[in-house]
Amino acid sequence: TAYLAVVIVACSLNFRRALPLFVITVLAIFFICWDFLIAKYEDRIAAFFSPGDRYLKKQWFWLKWVLCATLIITIICWLIFDTTKRGSRQLISFGGLVMYVLLMLIFSKYPTRVAWRPVFSGIGMQFILGILILRTKVGFDVFNWLGIQIQTFLEYSDAGAKFVFGDKYTDHFFAFKVLPIVVFFSTVMSMLYHVGFMQWLIGKVGWIMHVVMGTTPVESLVAAGNIFVGQTESPLLVRPYLPYITKSELHAVMTAGFSTIAGSVLGAYISFGVSSSHLLTASVMSAPASLAASKLFWPETEKPLVTLRSGIQMAKSESKNLLEAASQGASTSIGLVANIAVNVISFLALLSFLDSALSWVGNLFDYPQLTFENICAYVFMPFSFMMGVDWEDSFIVGGLLGYKTFFNEFLAYERLSKLIQNRKKGGSMYINGVKQYMTVRSEVIATYALCGFANFGSLGLVIGGLTSIAPSKKKEIADGAFRAMVAGTVACFMTACVAGMLTVPGLEVPCHILLGNASNFTDFPTSSTELVECCQLLFT
Repeated sequence: TAYLAVVIVACSLNFRRALPLFVITVLAIFFICWDFLIAKYEDRIAAFFSPGDRYLKKQWFWLKWVLCATLIITIICWLIFDTTKRGSRQLISFGGLVMYVLLMLIFSKYPTRVAWRPVFSGIGMQFILGILILRTKVGFDVFNWLGIQIQTFLEYSDAGAKFVFGDKYTDHFFAFKVLPIVVFFSTVMSMLYHVGFMQWLIGKVGWIMHVVMGTTPVESLVAAGNIFVGQTESPLLVRPYLPYITKSELHAVMTAGFSTIAGSVLGAYISFGVSSSHLLTASVMSAPASLAASKLFWPETEKPLVTLRSGIQMAKSESKNLLEAASQGASTSIGLVANIAVNVISFLALLSFLDSALSWVGNLFDYPQLTFENICAYVFMPFSFMMGVDWEDSFIVGGLLGYKTFFNEFLAYERLSKLIQNRKKGGSMYINGVKQYMTVRSEVIATYALCGFANFGSLGLVIGGLTSIAPSKKKEIADGAFRAMVAGTVACFMTACVAGMLTVPGLEVPCHILLGNASNFTDFPTSSTELVECCQLLFT
Protein backbone atom coordinates (compact mmCIF):
# COMPACT_ATOMS: atom_id res chain seq x y z
CA THR A 1 0.00 0.00 0.00
CA ALA A 2 2.83 2.39 0.91
CA TYR A 3 4.65 1.58 -2.35
CA LEU A 4 1.49 2.18 -4.44
CA ALA A 5 0.95 5.46 -2.60
CA VAL A 6 4.50 6.53 -3.51
CA VAL A 7 3.89 5.61 -7.19
CA ILE A 8 0.61 7.57 -7.29
CA VAL A 9 2.20 10.65 -5.70
CA ALA A 10 5.21 10.48 -8.07
CA CYS A 11 2.91 10.16 -11.12
CA SER A 12 0.68 13.05 -9.98
CA LEU A 13 3.67 15.36 -9.45
CA ASN A 14 5.32 14.66 -12.83
CA PHE A 15 4.05 11.71 -14.88
CA ARG A 16 6.78 11.97 -17.53
CA ARG A 17 9.50 11.82 -14.88
CA ALA A 18 7.78 8.89 -13.13
CA LEU A 19 7.02 6.96 -16.36
CA PRO A 20 9.77 4.29 -15.88
CA LEU A 21 8.54 3.63 -12.31
CA PHE A 22 4.93 3.43 -13.54
CA VAL A 23 5.80 0.95 -16.34
CA ILE A 24 7.85 -1.26 -13.96
CA THR A 25 4.98 -1.23 -11.42
CA VAL A 26 2.35 -2.17 -14.04
CA LEU A 27 4.55 -5.04 -15.34
CA ALA A 28 5.20 -6.27 -11.77
CA ILE A 29 1.46 -6.26 -10.94
CA PHE A 30 0.64 -8.06 -14.22
CA PHE A 31 3.16 -10.86 -13.63
CA ILE A 32 2.27 -11.25 -9.96
CA CYS A 33 -1.40 -11.68 -10.96
CA TRP A 34 -0.39 -14.02 -13.82
CA ASP A 35 1.71 -16.27 -11.52
CA PHE A 36 -1.06 -16.30 -8.91
CA LEU A 37 -3.72 -17.34 -11.46
CA ILE A 38 -1.47 -20.03 -13.01
CA ALA A 39 -0.59 -21.45 -9.58
CA LYS A 40 -4.21 -21.57 -8.38
CA TYR A 41 -6.20 -22.31 -11.57
CA GLU A 42 -3.69 -24.06 -13.85
CA ASP A 43 -5.88 -27.17 -14.29
CA ARG A 44 -8.99 -25.09 -15.11
CA ILE A 45 -7.07 -22.94 -17.62
CA ALA A 46 -5.61 -26.08 -19.25
CA ALA A 47 -9.10 -27.66 -19.43
CA PHE A 48 -10.52 -24.46 -20.97
CA PHE A 49 -7.94 -24.42 -23.78
CA SER A 50 -7.78 -28.21 -24.27
CA PRO A 51 -10.43 -28.32 -27.11
CA GLY A 52 -8.40 -25.78 -29.08
CA ASP A 53 -5.20 -27.72 -28.39
CA ARG A 54 -6.79 -30.98 -29.61
CA TYR A 55 -8.09 -29.28 -32.75
CA LEU A 56 -4.64 -27.82 -33.54
CA LYS A 57 -3.00 -31.24 -33.11
CA LYS A 58 -5.61 -32.81 -35.38
CA GLN A 59 -5.17 -30.20 -38.12
CA TRP A 60 -1.42 -29.65 -37.62
CA PHE A 61 -0.31 -31.69 -40.69
CA TRP A 62 -1.75 -29.22 -43.22
CA LEU A 63 -1.67 -26.19 -40.88
CA LYS A 64 2.16 -26.25 -40.58
CA TRP A 65 2.50 -26.07 -44.38
CA VAL A 66 0.11 -23.12 -44.51
CA LEU A 67 2.12 -21.33 -41.79
CA CYS A 68 5.43 -22.05 -43.58
CA ALA A 69 4.03 -20.81 -46.91
CA THR A 70 2.64 -17.65 -45.24
CA LEU A 71 6.00 -16.99 -43.56
CA ILE A 72 7.94 -17.42 -46.83
CA ILE A 73 5.52 -15.21 -48.82
CA THR A 74 5.63 -12.54 -46.08
CA ILE A 75 9.46 -12.51 -46.08
CA ILE A 76 9.61 -12.32 -49.90
CA CYS A 77 7.08 -9.45 -50.03
CA TRP A 78 8.88 -7.62 -47.22
CA LEU A 79 12.23 -8.06 -48.99
CA ILE A 80 10.78 -6.68 -52.25
CA PHE A 81 9.31 -3.56 -50.59
CA ASP A 82 12.36 -3.05 -48.35
CA THR A 83 14.78 -3.42 -51.27
CA THR A 84 12.77 -0.88 -53.29
CA LYS A 85 12.94 1.60 -50.40
CA ARG A 86 16.45 1.05 -48.99
CA GLY A 87 18.53 -0.57 -51.74
CA SER A 88 19.78 -4.09 -52.39
CA ARG A 89 22.33 -4.44 -49.55
CA GLN A 90 19.74 -6.22 -47.38
CA LEU A 91 19.46 -8.97 -50.01
CA ILE A 92 23.10 -9.99 -49.42
CA SER A 93 22.34 -10.49 -45.71
CA PHE A 94 19.27 -12.58 -46.60
CA GLY A 95 21.38 -14.66 -49.01
CA GLY A 96 23.93 -15.14 -46.22
CA LEU A 97 21.24 -16.39 -43.84
CA VAL A 98 20.05 -18.94 -46.43
CA MET A 99 23.68 -19.96 -47.09
CA TYR A 100 24.40 -20.61 -43.38
CA VAL A 101 21.23 -22.70 -43.00
CA LEU A 102 22.18 -24.79 -46.06
CA LEU A 103 25.75 -25.26 -44.83
CA MET A 104 24.48 -26.42 -41.43
CA LEU A 105 22.11 -28.86 -43.15
CA ILE A 106 24.86 -30.27 -45.41
CA PHE A 107 27.24 -30.88 -42.48
CA SER A 108 24.46 -31.93 -40.07
CA LYS A 109 24.97 -35.05 -37.92
CA TYR A 110 21.69 -36.51 -39.23
CA PRO A 111 20.54 -34.42 -42.26
CA THR A 112 17.48 -36.59 -42.91
CA ARG A 113 16.24 -36.38 -39.28
CA VAL A 114 16.07 -32.57 -39.00
CA ALA A 115 12.90 -31.26 -37.30
CA TRP A 116 12.24 -27.96 -39.07
CA ARG A 117 9.94 -26.43 -36.44
CA PRO A 118 12.76 -25.29 -34.08
CA VAL A 119 14.81 -24.03 -37.07
CA PHE A 120 12.11 -21.92 -38.73
CA SER A 121 10.53 -20.74 -35.47
CA GLY A 122 13.99 -19.80 -34.12
CA ILE A 123 14.77 -17.72 -37.22
CA GLY A 124 11.23 -16.31 -37.07
CA MET A 125 11.73 -15.25 -33.44
CA GLN A 126 14.98 -13.54 -34.48
CA PHE A 127 13.13 -11.62 -37.19
CA ILE A 128 10.29 -10.59 -34.89
CA LEU A 129 12.71 -9.44 -32.16
CA GLY A 130 14.85 -7.68 -34.78
CA ILE A 131 11.89 -5.85 -36.34
CA LEU A 132 10.54 -4.81 -32.92
CA ILE A 133 13.93 -3.54 -31.72
CA LEU A 134 15.59 -2.24 -34.90
CA ARG A 135 12.66 -1.07 -37.05
CA THR A 136 9.95 0.17 -34.67
CA LYS A 137 10.46 3.47 -32.87
CA VAL A 138 9.02 2.15 -29.59
CA GLY A 139 11.24 -0.97 -29.60
CA PHE A 140 14.35 0.99 -30.55
CA ASP A 141 13.65 3.65 -27.91
CA VAL A 142 13.06 1.00 -25.21
CA PHE A 143 16.32 -0.85 -25.91
CA ASN A 144 18.21 2.42 -26.34
CA TRP A 145 16.84 3.54 -22.95
CA LEU A 146 17.81 0.19 -21.40
CA GLY A 147 21.30 0.51 -22.85
CA ILE A 148 21.72 4.01 -21.39
CA GLN A 149 20.44 2.84 -17.98
CA ILE A 150 22.87 -0.10 -17.97
CA GLN A 151 25.75 2.20 -18.91
CA THR A 152 24.78 4.58 -16.08
CA PHE A 153 24.39 1.66 -13.66
CA LEU A 154 27.81 0.21 -14.55
CA GLU A 155 29.49 3.57 -13.95
CA TYR A 156 28.76 3.17 -10.22
CA SER A 157 31.66 0.66 -10.20
CA ASP A 158 33.94 3.72 -10.62
CA ALA A 159 33.32 4.64 -6.95
CA GLY A 160 34.89 1.39 -5.73
CA ALA A 161 37.70 1.49 -8.31
CA LYS A 162 38.57 5.10 -7.41
CA PHE A 163 38.69 4.29 -3.67
CA VAL A 164 40.93 1.22 -4.14
CA PHE A 165 43.20 2.39 -6.98
CA GLY A 166 43.25 6.19 -6.50
CA ASP A 167 42.09 9.19 -8.56
CA LYS A 168 44.22 8.25 -11.58
CA TYR A 169 42.74 4.76 -11.91
CA THR A 170 41.65 5.48 -15.51
CA ASP A 171 45.32 5.74 -16.53
CA HIS A 172 45.29 1.90 -16.42
CA PHE A 173 41.96 1.66 -18.25
CA PHE A 174 41.60 -2.10 -18.68
CA ALA A 175 42.85 -3.22 -15.25
CA PHE A 176 41.25 -0.54 -13.09
CA LYS A 177 38.21 0.57 -15.15
CA VAL A 178 37.01 -2.47 -17.13
CA LEU A 179 37.69 -5.34 -14.69
CA PRO A 180 35.96 -3.67 -11.67
CA ILE A 181 32.78 -3.60 -13.81
CA VAL A 182 32.94 -7.42 -13.99
CA VAL A 183 33.21 -7.58 -10.16
CA PHE A 184 30.28 -5.17 -9.69
CA PHE A 185 28.03 -6.96 -12.20
CA SER A 186 28.82 -10.36 -10.67
CA THR A 187 27.82 -9.03 -7.23
CA VAL A 188 24.50 -7.67 -8.53
CA MET A 189 23.68 -10.91 -10.40
CA SER A 190 24.36 -12.95 -7.25
CA MET A 191 21.94 -10.72 -5.29
CA LEU A 192 19.26 -11.08 -7.99
CA TYR A 193 19.71 -14.87 -7.85
CA HIS A 194 19.28 -14.83 -4.08
CA VAL A 195 15.94 -12.97 -4.25
CA GLY A 196 14.80 -15.34 -7.03
CA PHE A 197 14.37 -12.69 -9.72
CA MET A 198 16.84 -14.25 -12.19
CA GLN A 199 15.27 -17.72 -11.89
CA TRP A 200 11.84 -16.18 -12.48
CA LEU A 201 13.01 -14.16 -15.51
CA ILE A 202 14.92 -17.08 -17.06
CA GLY A 203 11.91 -19.34 -16.47
CA LYS A 204 9.58 -16.98 -18.35
CA VAL A 205 11.94 -16.55 -21.33
CA GLY A 206 12.62 -20.29 -21.40
CA TRP A 207 8.89 -21.08 -21.33
CA ILE A 208 8.29 -18.79 -24.35
CA MET A 209 11.03 -20.55 -26.35
CA HIS A 210 9.76 -23.98 -25.29
CA VAL A 211 6.18 -23.19 -26.42
CA VAL A 212 7.11 -21.40 -29.67
CA MET A 213 10.05 -23.55 -30.80
CA GLY A 214 9.01 -26.93 -29.40
CA THR A 215 12.41 -27.45 -27.74
CA THR A 216 12.70 -29.37 -24.46
CA PRO A 217 12.51 -27.54 -21.08
CA VAL A 218 16.21 -28.15 -20.24
CA GLU A 219 17.65 -26.70 -23.45
CA SER A 220 15.11 -23.83 -23.45
CA LEU A 221 16.00 -22.83 -19.86
CA VAL A 222 19.76 -23.00 -20.52
CA ALA A 223 19.40 -20.92 -23.72
CA ALA A 224 17.35 -18.34 -21.80
CA GLY A 225 19.88 -18.37 -18.95
CA ASN A 226 22.76 -17.67 -21.32
CA ILE A 227 21.25 -14.26 -22.13
CA PHE A 228 22.10 -13.20 -18.58
CA VAL A 229 24.85 -15.50 -17.25
CA GLY A 230 27.94 -17.30 -18.58
CA GLN A 231 28.30 -20.60 -20.42
CA THR A 232 29.48 -22.50 -17.31
CA GLU A 233 26.91 -20.92 -14.94
CA SER A 234 23.73 -21.48 -16.99
CA PRO A 235 23.90 -25.33 -16.93
CA LEU A 236 23.91 -25.08 -13.11
CA LEU A 237 20.25 -23.96 -13.38
CA VAL A 238 19.31 -27.49 -14.49
CA ARG A 239 22.17 -29.40 -12.83
CA PRO A 240 20.03 -32.31 -11.45
CA TYR A 241 18.71 -33.11 -14.95
CA LEU A 242 22.02 -33.08 -16.91
CA PRO A 243 22.76 -36.83 -16.41
CA TYR A 244 19.41 -37.67 -18.07
CA ILE A 245 19.50 -35.43 -21.17
CA THR A 246 19.96 -36.75 -24.72
CA LYS A 247 23.03 -36.11 -26.94
CA SER A 248 21.09 -33.54 -28.97
CA GLU A 249 20.01 -31.71 -25.80
CA LEU A 250 23.60 -31.71 -24.51
CA HIS A 251 24.75 -30.28 -27.84
CA ALA A 252 22.06 -27.57 -27.56
CA VAL A 253 23.21 -26.72 -24.01
CA MET A 254 26.80 -26.25 -25.22
CA THR A 255 25.77 -24.34 -28.37
CA ALA A 256 23.71 -21.90 -26.29
CA GLY A 257 26.83 -21.17 -24.23
CA PHE A 258 29.00 -20.58 -27.30
CA SER A 259 26.53 -18.29 -29.12
CA THR A 260 25.86 -15.76 -26.33
CA ILE A 261 27.91 -13.69 -23.85
CA ALA A 262 27.54 -13.32 -20.07
CA GLY A 263 26.03 -10.22 -18.50
CA SER A 264 29.23 -9.60 -16.52
CA VAL A 265 31.45 -9.22 -19.61
CA LEU A 266 28.68 -7.34 -21.46
CA GLY A 267 29.43 -4.44 -19.13
CA ALA A 268 33.12 -4.63 -20.03
CA TYR A 269 32.40 -4.42 -23.78
CA ILE A 270 30.07 -1.45 -23.22
CA SER A 271 32.92 0.31 -21.38
CA PHE A 272 35.09 -0.12 -24.52
CA GLY A 273 32.63 2.14 -26.38
CA VAL A 274 30.67 -0.55 -28.27
CA SER A 275 26.94 0.26 -28.64
CA SER A 276 25.10 -0.94 -25.51
CA SER A 277 21.72 -1.22 -27.28
CA HIS A 278 23.17 -3.41 -30.07
CA LEU A 279 24.99 -5.64 -27.56
CA LEU A 280 21.74 -6.10 -25.61
CA THR A 281 19.82 -6.86 -28.81
CA ALA A 282 22.47 -9.35 -29.94
CA SER A 283 22.34 -11.18 -26.58
CA VAL A 284 18.55 -11.56 -26.80
CA MET A 285 18.41 -12.48 -30.52
CA SER A 286 21.18 -15.11 -30.25
CA ALA A 287 19.21 -17.25 -27.75
CA PRO A 288 16.61 -18.57 -30.27
CA ALA A 289 19.34 -18.63 -32.96
CA SER A 290 21.44 -20.99 -30.82
CA LEU A 291 18.58 -23.50 -30.53
CA ALA A 292 17.79 -23.22 -34.27
CA ALA A 293 21.45 -23.83 -35.24
CA SER A 294 21.84 -26.63 -32.70
CA LYS A 295 18.75 -28.55 -33.81
CA LEU A 296 19.88 -28.21 -37.44
CA PHE A 297 23.47 -29.34 -36.77
CA TRP A 298 22.58 -32.18 -34.35
CA PRO A 299 18.88 -33.17 -34.73
CA GLU A 300 17.06 -35.02 -31.95
CA THR A 301 17.01 -38.80 -32.57
CA GLU A 302 16.18 -39.99 -29.03
CA LYS A 303 13.17 -39.57 -26.74
CA PRO A 304 13.81 -36.79 -24.17
CA LEU A 305 13.32 -38.00 -20.59
CA VAL A 306 12.97 -34.59 -18.91
CA THR A 307 9.66 -32.88 -19.76
CA LEU A 308 7.42 -30.24 -18.17
CA ARG A 309 5.27 -33.05 -16.77
CA SER A 310 8.24 -34.33 -14.77
CA GLY A 311 8.12 -31.04 -12.83
CA ILE A 312 11.40 -29.34 -13.72
CA GLN A 313 12.78 -27.10 -10.96
CA MET A 314 15.65 -24.58 -11.21
CA ALA A 315 18.50 -24.53 -8.70
CA LYS A 316 18.19 -21.96 -5.91
CA SER A 317 20.79 -19.70 -4.31
CA GLU A 318 22.80 -21.27 -1.47
CA SER A 319 23.42 -17.97 0.36
CA LYS A 320 21.48 -17.36 3.58
CA ASN A 321 20.88 -13.60 3.19
CA LEU A 322 21.33 -10.74 0.73
CA LEU A 323 24.66 -9.54 2.17
CA GLU A 324 26.12 -13.04 1.96
CA ALA A 325 24.88 -13.26 -1.65
CA ALA A 326 26.62 -9.96 -2.49
CA SER A 327 29.85 -11.13 -0.85
CA GLN A 328 29.71 -14.50 -2.64
CA GLY A 329 29.12 -12.75 -5.97
CA ALA A 330 32.17 -10.52 -5.45
CA SER A 331 34.30 -13.52 -4.36
CA THR A 332 33.13 -15.60 -7.32
CA SER A 333 34.23 -12.86 -9.72
CA ILE A 334 37.87 -13.16 -8.55
CA GLY A 335 38.41 -16.24 -10.73
CA LEU A 336 36.62 -14.63 -13.69
CA VAL A 337 38.60 -11.37 -13.43
CA ALA A 338 41.91 -13.24 -13.05
CA ASN A 339 40.97 -15.49 -16.00
CA ILE A 340 40.18 -12.48 -18.22
CA ALA A 341 43.37 -10.62 -17.21
CA VAL A 342 45.79 -13.54 -17.73
CA ASN A 343 44.13 -14.54 -21.01
CA VAL A 344 44.38 -11.01 -22.41
CA ILE A 345 48.06 -10.75 -21.35
CA SER A 346 49.00 -14.17 -22.77
CA PHE A 347 46.98 -13.83 -25.99
CA LEU A 348 48.28 -10.33 -26.79
CA ALA A 349 51.86 -11.50 -26.15
CA LEU A 350 51.28 -14.58 -28.31
CA LEU A 351 49.69 -12.45 -31.05
CA SER A 352 52.65 -10.06 -31.02
CA PHE A 353 55.07 -13.01 -31.39
CA LEU A 354 52.98 -14.56 -34.18
CA ASP A 355 52.83 -11.26 -36.09
CA SER A 356 56.60 -10.84 -35.75
CA ALA A 357 57.27 -14.40 -36.94
CA LEU A 358 54.82 -14.11 -39.85
CA SER A 359 56.30 -10.74 -40.86
CA TRP A 360 59.76 -12.36 -40.94
CA VAL A 361 58.44 -15.22 -43.11
CA GLY A 362 56.59 -12.72 -45.33
CA ASN A 363 59.76 -10.64 -45.69
CA LEU A 364 61.47 -13.64 -47.31
CA PHE A 365 58.89 -13.35 -50.10
CA ASP A 366 58.84 -9.51 -50.22
CA TYR A 367 55.57 -9.36 -48.25
CA PRO A 368 56.57 -7.98 -44.80
CA GLN A 369 52.98 -6.90 -43.95
CA LEU A 370 51.93 -10.54 -43.43
CA THR A 371 50.20 -10.82 -40.01
CA PHE A 372 47.83 -13.17 -38.20
CA GLU A 373 45.01 -10.65 -38.75
CA ASN A 374 45.65 -10.63 -42.52
CA ILE A 375 45.49 -14.43 -42.71
CA CYS A 376 42.25 -14.50 -40.70
CA ALA A 377 40.86 -11.68 -42.83
CA TYR A 378 41.31 -13.71 -46.02
CA VAL A 379 39.79 -16.84 -44.40
CA PHE A 380 36.73 -15.08 -42.93
CA MET A 381 36.27 -12.43 -45.65
CA PRO A 382 33.58 -14.40 -47.60
CA PHE A 383 31.64 -15.09 -44.38
CA SER A 384 31.68 -11.41 -43.32
CA PHE A 385 30.64 -10.25 -46.80
CA MET A 386 27.69 -12.68 -46.83
CA MET A 387 26.46 -11.17 -43.54
CA GLY A 388 25.97 -7.89 -45.41
CA VAL A 389 29.24 -6.12 -44.52
CA ASP A 390 30.39 -3.70 -47.25
CA TRP A 391 32.97 -5.38 -49.52
CA GLU A 392 35.71 -2.85 -48.65
CA ASP A 393 35.07 -3.50 -44.90
CA SER A 394 34.80 -7.30 -45.12
CA PHE A 395 38.60 -7.67 -44.87
CA ILE A 396 38.65 -5.80 -41.52
CA VAL A 397 35.61 -7.70 -40.14
CA GLY A 398 37.23 -10.98 -41.27
CA GLY A 399 40.26 -10.11 -39.14
CA LEU A 400 38.01 -9.37 -36.13
CA LEU A 401 36.27 -12.74 -36.57
CA GLY A 402 39.68 -14.43 -36.61
CA TYR A 403 40.68 -12.70 -33.36
CA LYS A 404 37.40 -13.79 -31.79
CA THR A 405 37.62 -17.43 -32.95
CA PHE A 406 41.29 -18.18 -32.29
CA PHE A 407 41.82 -15.95 -29.24
CA ASN A 408 38.70 -14.40 -27.61
CA GLU A 409 36.00 -11.79 -28.14
CA PHE A 410 37.72 -9.40 -25.70
CA LEU A 411 40.53 -8.75 -28.18
CA ALA A 412 38.05 -8.47 -31.07
CA TYR A 413 35.80 -5.94 -29.30
CA GLU A 414 38.84 -3.94 -28.15
CA ARG A 415 39.96 -3.69 -31.81
CA LEU A 416 36.39 -2.85 -32.92
CA SER A 417 36.18 -0.05 -30.33
CA LYS A 418 39.33 1.55 -31.83
CA LEU A 419 37.74 1.47 -35.28
CA ILE A 420 34.56 3.10 -33.89
CA GLN A 421 36.64 5.83 -32.19
CA ASN A 422 38.56 6.47 -35.43
CA ARG A 423 35.27 6.98 -37.32
CA LYS A 424 33.92 9.34 -34.67
CA LYS A 425 37.10 11.42 -34.84
CA GLY A 426 36.46 11.74 -38.58
CA GLY A 427 40.07 11.56 -39.79
CA SER A 428 41.32 10.21 -43.10
CA MET A 429 39.67 6.90 -44.02
CA TYR A 430 42.89 5.52 -45.57
CA ILE A 431 46.47 5.97 -44.30
CA ASN A 432 49.23 4.36 -46.43
CA GLY A 433 46.54 2.26 -48.14
CA VAL A 434 45.23 0.85 -44.83
CA LYS A 435 41.60 1.53 -43.95
CA GLN A 436 41.28 3.26 -40.56
CA TYR A 437 37.55 2.80 -39.91
CA MET A 438 34.39 1.20 -41.31
CA THR A 439 30.86 2.34 -42.12
CA VAL A 440 28.25 2.34 -39.33
CA ARG A 441 26.46 -0.58 -41.01
CA SER A 442 29.62 -2.71 -40.97
CA GLU A 443 30.25 -1.81 -37.31
CA VAL A 444 26.71 -2.88 -36.35
CA ILE A 445 26.95 -6.23 -38.20
CA ALA A 446 30.40 -6.87 -36.64
CA THR A 447 28.96 -6.15 -33.15
CA TYR A 448 26.36 -8.90 -33.66
CA ALA A 449 28.79 -11.40 -35.27
CA LEU A 450 31.31 -11.10 -32.40
CA CYS A 451 28.68 -11.41 -29.62
CA GLY A 452 29.42 -14.96 -28.46
CA PHE A 453 31.90 -17.13 -26.54
CA ALA A 454 32.63 -19.40 -29.56
CA ASN A 455 36.43 -19.64 -29.46
CA PHE A 456 39.05 -22.33 -28.81
CA GLY A 457 39.78 -20.98 -25.33
CA SER A 458 36.14 -21.44 -24.31
CA LEU A 459 36.17 -24.97 -25.76
CA GLY A 460 38.36 -26.23 -22.92
CA LEU A 461 36.37 -24.21 -20.39
CA VAL A 462 33.06 -25.81 -21.47
CA ILE A 463 34.45 -29.36 -21.54
CA GLY A 464 35.99 -28.94 -18.06
CA GLY A 465 32.98 -27.13 -16.57
CA LEU A 466 30.28 -29.49 -17.87
CA THR A 467 32.33 -32.62 -17.07
CA SER A 468 32.60 -31.53 -13.43
CA ILE A 469 28.81 -30.97 -13.28
CA ALA A 470 27.82 -34.19 -15.13
CA PRO A 471 30.73 -36.72 -14.97
CA SER A 472 28.57 -39.48 -16.50
CA LYS A 473 28.34 -37.46 -19.74
CA LYS A 474 32.12 -36.98 -20.09
CA LYS A 475 32.46 -38.86 -23.42
CA GLU A 476 29.39 -37.17 -25.01
CA ILE A 477 30.64 -33.72 -23.91
CA ALA A 478 34.09 -34.29 -25.46
CA ASP A 479 32.56 -35.68 -28.68
CA GLY A 480 30.07 -32.86 -29.20
CA ALA A 481 32.00 -29.80 -27.94
CA PHE A 482 33.72 -28.88 -31.24
CA ARG A 483 30.48 -29.26 -33.24
CA ALA A 484 28.75 -27.07 -30.62
CA MET A 485 31.44 -24.38 -31.04
CA VAL A 486 30.91 -24.39 -34.83
CA ALA A 487 27.10 -24.23 -34.32
CA GLY A 488 27.56 -21.35 -31.84
CA THR A 489 29.71 -19.44 -34.34
CA VAL A 490 27.11 -19.93 -37.10
CA ALA A 491 24.31 -18.85 -34.70
CA CYS A 492 26.18 -15.54 -34.18
CA PHE A 493 26.60 -15.20 -37.97
CA MET A 494 22.85 -15.81 -38.46
CA THR A 495 22.06 -13.09 -35.90
CA ALA A 496 24.43 -10.76 -37.79
CA CYS A 497 22.61 -11.58 -41.06
CA VAL A 498 19.23 -10.68 -39.51
CA ALA A 499 20.77 -7.45 -38.15
CA GLY A 500 22.16 -6.71 -41.63
CA MET A 501 18.69 -7.13 -43.12
CA LEU A 502 16.98 -4.92 -40.53
CA THR A 503 19.47 -2.29 -39.38
CA VAL A 504 19.00 1.29 -40.56
CA PRO A 505 22.25 3.08 -39.64
CA GLY A 506 22.36 6.80 -38.97
CA LEU A 507 24.94 9.23 -40.26
CA GLU A 508 28.24 7.62 -41.30
CA VAL A 509 30.28 10.80 -40.64
CA PRO A 510 29.90 13.28 -37.72
CA CYS A 511 27.91 16.39 -38.68
CA HIS A 512 30.65 18.93 -38.02
CA ILE A 513 32.91 17.16 -40.57
CA LEU A 514 30.07 16.67 -43.05
CA LEU A 515 29.03 20.35 -42.93
CA GLY A 516 32.67 21.43 -43.08
CA ASN A 517 33.01 19.67 -46.45
CA ALA A 518 29.53 20.58 -47.70
CA SER A 519 30.86 23.11 -50.25
CA ASN A 520 32.49 20.25 -52.18
CA PHE A 521 29.45 19.31 -54.27
CA THR A 522 31.30 16.53 -56.09
CA ASP A 523 31.13 14.54 -52.83
CA PHE A 524 27.88 16.00 -51.46
CA PRO A 525 25.15 16.59 -54.06
CA THR A 526 22.36 19.03 -53.24
CA SER A 527 19.93 16.14 -52.70
CA SER A 528 22.13 14.53 -50.00
CA THR A 529 19.87 13.17 -47.22
CA GLU A 530 22.85 13.20 -44.82
CA LEU A 531 23.32 16.93 -45.42
CA VAL A 532 19.61 17.60 -44.82
CA GLU A 533 19.67 15.54 -41.61
CA CYS A 534 22.71 17.43 -40.34
CA CYS A 535 21.08 20.81 -41.10
CA GLN A 536 17.93 19.70 -39.24
CA LEU A 537 20.00 18.58 -36.23
CA LEU A 538 21.92 21.88 -36.23
CA PHE A 539 18.71 23.89 -36.52
CA THR A 540 17.14 21.94 -33.62
